[in-house]
Amino acid sequence: MQRVSRPIWQLSGLLLALLLVAVLLSLSAPVRVMAQAAPTPTPTDPIWRAFSAVRDAIQEQRAVDLKIVRSYEWEQAEFIGGIDSCVDLENPADARSIYWGWVFTITSMRGEVFQGRVSFDLKAVAVCDRLTVGEAAAPLAAGDPNLPPPVAGSAAVGGFELGGHVLDMNLNTFGLMRRAGMVWVKKQVEYKLGDDPSKVANYVNVAKANGFKLLLGIVGDQAQMGDFDSYLNSYTQFLAGVAGLGVDAIEVWNEPNIDREWPLGQINGANYTKMLAAAFNAIKSRNPGTLVISGAPAPTGFFGAAGCTANGCNDDVFMQQMAQAGAAQYMDCVGLHYNEGIIPPSATSGDPRGNYPTYYFGSMLNRGYAPFGGKPVCFTELGYLSPQGFNTPLPATFAWAQNTTVAQHAAWLAEAASISAQSGKVRLIIVWNVDFPFYTADDPMGGYALFRPDGTCPACDTLGAVMKR
Repeated sequence: MQRVSRPIWQLSGLLLALLLVAVLLSLSAPVRVMAQAAPTPTPTDPIWRAFSAVRDAIQEQRAVDLKIVRSYEWEQAEFIGGIDSCVDLENPADARSIYWGWVFTITSMRGEVFQGRVSFDLKAVAVCDRLTVGEAAAPLAAGDPNLPPPVAGSAAVGGFELGGHVLDMNLNTFGLMRRAGMVWVKKQVEYKLGDDPSKVANYVNVAKANGFKLLLGIVGDQAQMGDFDSYLNSYTQFLAGVAGLGVDAIEVWNEPNIDREWPLGQINGANYTKMLAAAFNAIKSRNPGTLVISGAPAPTGFFGAAGCTANGCNDDVFMQQMAQAGAAQYMDCVGLHYNEGIIPPSATSGDPRGNYPTYYFGSMLNRGYAPFGGKPVCFTELGYLSPQGFNTPLPATFAWAQNTTVAQHAAWLAEAASISAQSGKVRLIIVWNVDFPFYTADDPMGGYALFRPDGTCPACDTLGAVMKR
């Protein structure tokens, strides 16, 4: 969330401007002054245009004069429940499916406070009947009283870092990663009942020998989860053993909000939180320094307005369920995925597919950051897909990325890293992926890779410049 609080006025002509100064000097209450200037009253300033749209709508609906205002605040926000969730609608079916934009809180010269919302394309404005606070970091929920108290750990310290998901842990791959300024390497491991933690020992040894921190994403077999309590005990003991080997971070499962990864009919953020709580305590009991990352949900709005079906849940609903169950106390970092972007990560509108929040990096970041009381985000998969350099067309389900070039792929990864490092919200980005060569009719993983078919790695250089390695 970006929030600004500052005075603003708009009158035409020098005479009116001088008059305003006199009025302000006569006020008994001090006017808040910030270091940054107020938005320039021109059509090219997006904040000014957004403010004007909200102000005009409030003036029309509330019959007030806001040509001069005492102050205003603005923030970028995800509209949980849609842009009209602050409006008392006569017919709830009239609510618009717009989930990202600006919120303006305006204080008139008479001390009246008004609030409105506007989409980034300025096409939708809502005048709020109820004032709301920023949705960037919701207060922590009381949680499920049946869950155990969390074990102490201190792994979440440290600044922003970069890493990559790799196929091969070899010298060539590590060379590319160093060039990109990466210090983390990620592998995904599938746990089967009866597995011994020693199965991952080689990953630990190779990563350490090459100077990298190791993140393991550990997912199980949903077909083995019939007796959930028994399975949970076996799975979490495996995680504890892995932590004991010196693994730097563990992501607990992968995309547990869809039936490809979690049993049909049992998909719910509260159910997953039971696993996360048991995993957190098992890991921290063995190695308090291991970073515990919640399993990143699949970014999706597939499950419609209801948010959940037997087959899965939209990621925002799933994370809200987790938050209500108390998941924040059982993680060091919120796991998040972002892998369907076709515009720069700084863009807040303009995606030709529409304005659904998972298309935009900024709204996707807030989608994970908002529910958990300020817990940092760890992007355990962040990537841009480019078919350039491959002879095979993208599969139909990935055709949205058909026009993304390798140059854009490189520039956008670097921009996402820069924005994340400056946001104060992101602890870690794991780029998906470094070296996968696969490009099939079902899954073009190679199109995400830093290492391109012609042997070049443009993103290694753009990322390296950002990370100053």
